[in-house]
Amino acid sequence: MSVRPHRLLPIAALALGLMLGGCFTQNYQRGYILAEGALEQIPLGAPQEQVLITLGTPSTVATVSAELFYYISKRTEQTSFLPETTTDQRVVAVYFDKNRRVQRLANYGIQDGKVFDSVSRTTPTGGQELNYLTYVFKIFGAK
Repeated sequence: MSVRPHRLLPIAALALGLMLGGCFTQNYQRGYILAEGALEQIPLGAPQEQVLITLGTPSTVATVSAELFYYISKRTEQTSFLPETTTDQRVVAVYFDKNRRVQRLANYGIQDGKVFDSVSRTTPTGGQELNYLTYVFKIFGAK
């Protein structure tokens, strides 16, 4: 008994579809999406209202020594049926003085397993701020 070629075509197409389907990668963005050049629009000394207009509502607000806005984001990717992996995680922090004017900006991420500020190119030292940032990164699953 011979197999007819036209009957193999659907099976071959299904097999090819399954093989190619396993190669797709999905990217996900969660939380705040920082627009290109947004931080450059906020000069030191800018009022809190300007920050809200430019960046929008913060993900969370802290009052360490003065008011502080945090904008939190996370990017992940998932290939086929593998677990999701974190590709980038950011915490943009806007520090205000007691007059509610921008005192400092920071764009924290994870570099070499440590919290790193890409604006000042420094790693924060110990204290309440570093403890809070480490906590935020752990909550949102930085790997």
